[in-house]
Amino acid sequence: MPNFCAAPNCTRKSTQSDLAFFRFPRDPERCRIWVENCRRADLEAKTADQLNKHYRLCAKHFDPALVYRTSPYRTVLKDTAIPTIFDLTSHLANPHVKHRKQIKELTEEDLRRIKERRLASSAEKSKKEAATEDHSADEPQMSAEEKQLRDYLRSLFEVVLTLAKQCIPLETFKALDGGNVSNNFQALLEYRMHAGDEALRKRFEAMPVNAQFLSSVQLSQLLDVCENTVREEMLMEAREGRFFSLVTDDLVDFGGDKHLPLFLRFVNQHNVLREEFLDFVSFDGDELALVERLEAQLTERWGLSMEDCRGQAHKVTGASATKMKAVAVLLMEKYPLALHMPCSRMALNIHLANSLPFPNVQVLMETLRRLAAAFKSVPAQAWLETFISSHYPKSDEKAAALRQACSDGWTEQHNVFDVLLDILPPLVSCLDTIRDNADGTFDAAAVASAYSLVEILADFEMVMTAVVLRSVLTFTRAFGRNLQGETLDAFCAANSLTAVMHSLNEVNDNIDVYHEFWYEEAANVAASMEIPVAVPRLFVQRQRATDMGEIQAEAYYREYVTLPIIHSVMQEVEEMFSEVNLKVLKCLSLVPAIMGQMKFNTSEENSADVYRADLPSPDTLPAELHCWRIKWKHRGKEVRLPTTVHETLQLPDIKFFPNVNAFLKVLSTLPVLRMEEQQGATAGERLRAYLDAVPAKLWNRSLAVLNVNAHVKPDLDVMVDKYCRLYPEDDTELEAEPEEEDTK
Repeated sequence: MPNFCAAPNCTRKSTQSDLAFFRFPRDPERCRIWVENCRRADLEAKTADQLNKHYRLCAKHFDPALVYRTSPYRTVLKDTAIPTIFDLTSHLANPHVKHRKQIKELTEEDLRRIKERRLASSAEKSKKEAATEDHSADEPQMSAEEKQLRDYLRSLFEVVLTLAKQCIPLETFKALDGGNVSNNFQALLEYRMHAGDEALRKRFEAMPVNAQFLSSVQLSQLLDVCENTVREEMLMEAREGRFFSLVTDDLVDFGGDKHLPLFLRFVNQHNVLREEFLDFVSFDGDELALVERLEAQLTERWGLSMEDCRGQAHKVTGASATKMKAVAVLLMEKYPLALHMPCSRMALNIHLANSLPFPNVQVLMETLRRLAAAFKSVPAQAWLETFISSHYPKSDEKAAALRQACSDGWTEQHNVFDVLLDILPPLVSCLDTIRDNADGTFDAAAVASAYSLVEILADFEMVMTAVVLRSVLTFTRAFGRNLQGETLDAFCAANSLTAVMHSLNEVNDNIDVYHEFWYEEAANVAASMEIPVAVPRLFVQRQRATDMGEIQAEAYYREYVTLPIIHSVMQEVEEMFSEVNLKVLKCLSLVPAIMGQMKFNTSEENSADVYRADLPSPDTLPAELHCWRIKWKHRGKEVRLPTTVHETLQLPDIKFFPNVNAFLKVLSTLPVLRMEEQQGATAGERLRAYLDAVPAKLWNRSLAVLNVNAHVKPDLDVMVDKYCRLYPEDDTELEAEPEEEDTK
């Protein structure tokens, strides 16, 4: 929400400038000094807690030396900061204007008290300075060698951060193959040294011949310190916001070991929604081991409380989706408010298809991901568009629509199966052409990929699976698009689930009729592509091995494709949108625009029980909600209703509705809702960009974390201090290395 400066004659607010705003201190003595310096008589009667909660001063009233920035999102004051810069005279130019923030006229008693306080403060400061001088005289000053070591470590940390920011891997392919070449880290150090870095040059001159700047163990320690320092900046904000949700992404393979990318979604102290990438978690072991590993990471290492987790979403694909579904269930058993929901970064229909534990569905979903990768190249996409145009020569509008539909990202859209079936014939023809590669346009990898893709797509089982998925998920498509759309659409989606389930139940009750239509459609598609309609070969072999009677194709696909898909989709929708989940989503009616759409006839009290323990004053909730509705119902004609949770949280008077404020903060963290007011790429997009930019063999966990969080600007001196504190023996070794070489 916007913060207004409490200083007299200061009209600044946070929405009109990039200035930081600081709360009045909770310490009564320091708070009293702030009030005295402000000269606001109306603030003298308020307690330190009241001032801390409701009043701010902007950074313009502090000496710039007392203000420093720890990250792009965080500006802090020194612990002893006192505001001293105020405009106490400009109001005199307009004596007839009544000012809201009236300046107190100081009496002789006030002046005497302020003078005594300043003298006492000055005497105390002198004592401290004298004590500091005596203490510093007893302490040894930093030696030239120690200062040189710190400068050297600063240079190392700067190189690490540069490598991470520019997506430069530590190793090269030649180094991985055992070639006699220096790695990228060493090469960049040498470049800096030749460019005039004295700390590196002195270190190099003192080292033995042919020795590396530092060992692989020390490099790993540098990376750990960098990574932990950057992560701590984000965790500080997450702890201040208290409530959070867990979001995981698709698995990443580091040297043969699968790891789970872990994101945290939270609302910071400025009521701004953040989703930050924190780390990779090992995917080894069973579901229970993974749950224990996640808990240990979040609580023991990062200082968060799982009791404050309000949601979880897992974007894992393939066979691992089943394991993550079990993990979500185990987490909810221990922490009932960690609601399992679909992720807003993945279309609901894609999520539902990924969650189906059937080999034919999983093969089709993996094929879609491979198609997206295969047609990223411009020549392949151009060939596909050409084949689409030639396949629909009499319908230019349809051809143009399909060319537009199959542009970048079509395999991640809600209507992916509709598009797939529409372009399947020209798609297979295009892949055949790439496989033949008559003109040598494509490399061997593209040809091999096209060959395997054709073998999968030109199979009746895949065609039938695509038709059934398209037909069943048609009923959830609009629901999913609304759920992950604007706030009003998400609220409407929460109230339309009954209709979705009614439609799915109607299909299930008449599945024989629907299956007949779907089978006929799949057979027609197959006939147009000259694909034989047959039972899968492996099933036929099992039949013969067990002397079972022969099964007809239509009966087989009813039993093993249609029925499992419709039943599993219904079960998944019911689990993902339980009664509690829907209750929570219906609390979106707290957003004023939704209240207006409902003619201010809403009943959030019925849904408030879920988060009652999270509210600061739950007993006053009914009265507060009544005031909240009245405020917006009887607003002025020129007042526009806020349309999103983010916009509502930024209202200046939201602080007067503490329960509503708490409700909206918790709702913001739910991973099913779309990120609002996002500037630039999301953390998930930045992670994907790093993985795309760096060859898989050269991926590095720490560099990935640093690259994704390059917007965090860590303090190099803090890193150096932390390194020296954690690894003092390494400092000794670094100093001793030249002497040991001389001894030899």
